[in-house]
Amino acid sequence: MIYNFHHFYYWLKGGVETGQAYRAKLFRRLGLEAKFIFATTFPEKNIQQETSYLGFLDSEVIWMYGFFTDCRTSPVTYTLEQLEDTFGEKKYTVSKDGGILTYRFVQSAVTLKAFLEEGKDDLVHRVEMISGGCLVRKDYYTYCRIYSEYYVPIDGHAHLYLRRFFNQDGSVAYEEVTEKDRVLYKFPDRLLYSREELVGYMMSRLNLTEDDTVIIDLEPGMIEKSAFILNAVPARVGVMMHADHFLNQNEEHILWYGIYEYVFAHPEKISFFITNTDAQSDLLREQMQKYNGVCPRIATIPVMGLSELRKPRKPRRKFALLSAGRLAPEKRMDQVIEAVAAARKKVPELTLDIYGEGRERERLQELIQKLGCGGYVQLRGFQKLDEVYQEYEAYVSASYVETLGVTLLEAVGSGLPIVSYDMRYGAQMFVDEGENGYRVPWADVGALAEAIVRLFTEADLQAFRKHSYEKARGYLEKEVEKKWQNLLC
Repeated sequence: MIYNFHHFYYWLKGGVETGQAYRAKLFRRLGLEAKFIFATTFPEKNIQQETSYLGFLDSEVIWMYGFFTDCRTSPVTYTLEQLEDTFGEKKYTVSKDGGILTYRFVQSAVTLKAFLEEGKDDLVHRVEMISGGCLVRKDYYTYCRIYSEYYVPIDGHAHLYLRRFFNQDGSVAYEEVTEKDRVLYKFPDRLLYSREELVGYMMSRLNLTEDDTVIIDLEPGMIEKSAFILNAVPARVGVMMHADHFLNQNEEHILWYGIYEYVFAHPEKISFFITNTDAQSDLLREQMQKYNGVCPRIATIPVMGLSELRKPRKPRRKFALLSAGRLAPEKRMDQVIEAVAAARKKVPELTLDIYGEGRERERLQELIQKLGCGGYVQLRGFQKLDEVYQEYEAYVSASYVETLGVTLLEAVGSGLPIVSYDMRYGAQMFVDEGENGYRVPWADVGALAEAIVRLFTEADLQAFRKHSYEKARGYLEKEVEKKWQNLLC
């Protein structure tokens, strides 16, 4: 069995999550049994809704907090009728506002807000209980109640103090008790005093053997990585490397990124590392030899492959630019917008669509309003882009952090020229200067704008597209499959 662990930070569908879904599909084709374990914080949406949209099978998905119950990963099927059957008090009024039903109980002065599953009028995902004007409880449902959160009012705010996780029959499987920054997990037969201990307990319950493989996606916020690794014995342990792995170095010392510090300090516990590019593999191999005196096994396997080279079925939209990714600070979508706004002074037909979701959305919308570019810059939200890239003439990126760059790969796979900052490693892999795009100095918005202008006023776009397609051929799925097969089989 292959167990893939990921923190799913921000609970967004970004490149890491898309890459994992692609890996799941690839493992299916290779006949490799795999589970994808999301050791995440608590989502507002049902995890099944998120993962199935990406292409995971329900049987492949394990949510760490649900692992200790007998509730299976499932779409929401809990109905309003089932909810109303649980009401002890039968006298109430009900009103509806969009996807929220509000029940007001006459005798107890309690209010329940039922949040309906998106696009459904009778399926309930979450219920909030309000008493005396204060939030006291949230219940979460799929086909049954899977967990509840309990709150107490402090200084006018609702503070979470307890999560209770349920089995299918309604019995309590375990509880998470929080007090300030401390957490305690209460099981019928044990107490666990940290999230790290919870990770260790989960790993012990997997009953891993030397025939199993544990693959860990090291992501920001995943402070429990040592717990995953230490408790994986006797299974093989692989570590996915997604981005730059060090801050700086000199002749004697190297400063690793915090999320990689443990694994680089204990390379003997790691069976293999996986990087996205040969350049990253070569650099890591050189650094590990120089600073750690070891030569670990490092495999270069792109996080994604292309099922095919995608050609447009209708003419591309003239002067249309595309950018995609998490709306997060490191992706610098604000600089993409600023560059396009500047370039449009010389290319008046220019438009930009940005695909993705994240915490920066509101700030980006404010920037669009401030620059007065709402007529030609649009935030399109998260969408599957397989058939979208081909509608555009070019791709633009201002990301400060990128290795392979899933969107860069998808862009060249659809024949798009690329304008990007000259960042390791993705841009340097997919953009050949003056042949299928332009790379400009990091953080130079003016240079990014000038490159966009140059692309649409000087470049031979047809020749650039042809070169992008040629760059993409080496990333077709059959090549990626061979790499995984050589590593795991």
